[in-house]
Amino acid sequence: MKFDTKRPLIVQSDWTVLLEVHHPDYHKVREGLAAFAELVKSPEHIHTYQITPLSLWNAAAMGLKVEEVIHFLRENGKFPLSVAFCKRIEDSFSRFGRIVLLQDEDRLLLKCNQQEFFTELIHTEKLKNMIQIENGQFYIAAETRGWIKEELIRLGWPVWDQVGFNDGEPLALHFRKRTRSGYDFQLRDYQQRAIEAYCTTEQNSHGVVVLPCGAGKTIVGLGVMERIGRATLILTPHTTSVRQWIRELLDKTDLTESEIGEYSGDQKSVKPITVATYQILTHRDSTGQFTHMDLFNQRDWGLIVYDEVHLLPAPVFRATADLQAKRRLGLTATLVREDGREREVFSLIGPKRIEVPWKELEERRWLAEASCTEIRTGLSREDRIIYTDAAKKHKYRIAAENPAKEELVQKIIDRHQGDRILVIGQYLRQLKGLATRLQLPLLTGETHQDKREALFDAFRRGEVPILVVSKIANFAIDLPDASVAIQISGAFGSRQEEAQRLGRILRPKSRGNHAYFYNLVSRDTIDQEYALHRQRFLVEQGYPYQIVEEEQWGRA
Repeated sequence: MKFDTKRPLIVQSDWTVLLEVHHPDYHKVREGLAAFAELVKSPEHIHTYQITPLSLWNAAAMGLKVEEVIHFLRENGKFPLSVAFCKRIEDSFSRFGRIVLLQDEDRLLLKCNQQEFFTELIHTEKLKNMIQIENGQFYIAAETRGWIKEELIRLGWPVWDQVGFNDGEPLALHFRKRTRSGYDFQLRDYQQRAIEAYCTTEQNSHGVVVLPCGAGKTIVGLGVMERIGRATLILTPHTTSVRQWIRELLDKTDLTESEIGEYSGDQKSVKPITVATYQILTHRDSTGQFTHMDLFNQRDWGLIVYDEVHLLPAPVFRATADLQAKRRLGLTATLVREDGREREVFSLIGPKRIEVPWKELEERRWLAEASCTEIRTGLSREDRIIYTDAAKKHKYRIAAENPAKEELVQKIIDRHQGDRILVIGQYLRQLKGLATRLQLPLLTGETHQDKREALFDAFRRGEVPILVVSKIANFAIDLPDASVAIQISGAFGSRQEEAQRLGRILRPKSRGNHAYFYNLVSRDTIDQEYALHRQRFLVEQGYPYQIVEEEQWGRA
C-alpha cells in the first residue's frame, strides 16, 4: 500500500496513534478511533491515542471485530501497517472470548477454547483452590465470580461473563418535564448517547460511563435507572454525595421520599432506591465480618450504580464488587489510576461504554472554559535548611506546607473578589492554620455532616463565598458556582486528583463561563517535581497551563 499523507492518522509501532485535529474527517475518525483506543493527549493540533490490550478488550466486549480495527487503521493511516503490528493487535484482541463464564444450573462454569492451556493457567497459586474440576469441566462458586475475573485479568486473560443478571424488583420512575426546583428539564444529547451506550441490550447492561466532572454523570445514572426500571442500589464515596443523589432523585424524577432510602453513618434506611456509602457497606466488625453486606444482599436489586467507580479497585472498596449477579453501572470522570489497575474496573464492573472528551464539552459551552496557572514561590532560608537536611520521605510535606503559600492565597482571593473560591489541600495542619489566619470556614473529614451540609449550602447560595477544604472535596461535591480553585498541597503526583480538583470548578457559569485553577508550588523542591507529573493530565487534555514565578504573577 502506498503512502497517503492526506489521511488523518499516523499509526506508530508502539501502538500510539496521532490524529490531526484540523483534518476534514477529524470528527468521524475520532469517533471511530475512540472505540478501541484511549485518548491520552489532546492539545491544539495533534491528539494522541494509545491502543492497549485493555482498550482492545473493551472494543471486543462491545462487539467490535479485530478485522474492523485493522481495516479502520489502514483506511485512515498515512502509512502502511506492518505485518508484525497487525499480528500483535490480533493476538491481544483474541484474548477476549477465550475464557467464558456461563451459568450451569446452580453453579458457574468456566470454559476455555484451549483446554490444555487453561488447565495450566488455573493451577497458579491463587486459582487452584477456587476452581473445582469435574469430568473435565471447570466450576466456581457464585460468590467467587468477581474475584476469579479479577485474578484472571491480572494474569492477562479477560473473562467474557455471560452469566447474566437477576431481574431485580420492578420499580417504575420517570423524569419530570419540569423539576421541583422550578425549571424545564431535558437530557443533553451526550447524556442521551451515554444512556443508549449503556442500555444497548438487556444482557449487556453492565459497564462504565466516563464523563467530565460537571457534565451530569448523576443525570446519566438517573436515565439508566429510568430505562432499567428496577430497584437500585447507588454507592458513593461519602455522605455528602449520598444526599446530593437523593436531592437529584427527588428534584428530577417522580419518586417520592418514601421510595428513597439513605444508608450511611447517620441513617440506615433501605428502600426501593437506596443510596449508600462505600465505607458503610464495607464496614467490618471485630471478627472481620462485613457488618452490613448481608442486609444489601437480602434486597432484590436490579441495578447497582458505582459513583466515582475509579475508587473501586482500592482494597477497602473491592468487597462491593462481589455483588456480581446485578446489573452494574460505573460512573467516573477519569479511569486514570497511578497504580495502573484500571483493568480491575473492566473485570469487576464491565467495559467502558462511552467516554466524552472534556474539551469537546467546553467547546459546546456545557463546561466552563478553564485556565490553569502554576505559581512558584520560594522557601525561606530557615525552611530551605530544614528541607535540605530532611529525609526524602519528609521533603514533600515540608515543601507542600511552605508558609509563603498563605500570602499567595490571600493575593489570589483579592484578585477574584466576587467569585466563589475553593482552597484545597492535603494536610490538616496546613489547612487549619490557613483557615484561622485568613478567617475562612474549614471543611475536613472531621467536620460533622450537618455542618458540612450547612456550609456547602451557604456556599451555593453565595452567603459564604470562600471555603477551605481537604481532600473530601476531591469527589462528588456539587458546587456549580465555584469558579476558582486554589490548590496548596496534594497527594504527591496524582493526575487523578488533579483532574478531580479541576472538575470542582468546571460546571457552566451563570456569568462569564470561565474558571481559574491555581496550583501553588515551592520552587526547586520535590513539590515542583510532583506538580510536573500532576499537570500532565491537564496539559494532555488540552487545557492552557502556564508556569509563573510569584514575582511575575504579582505584577500581572
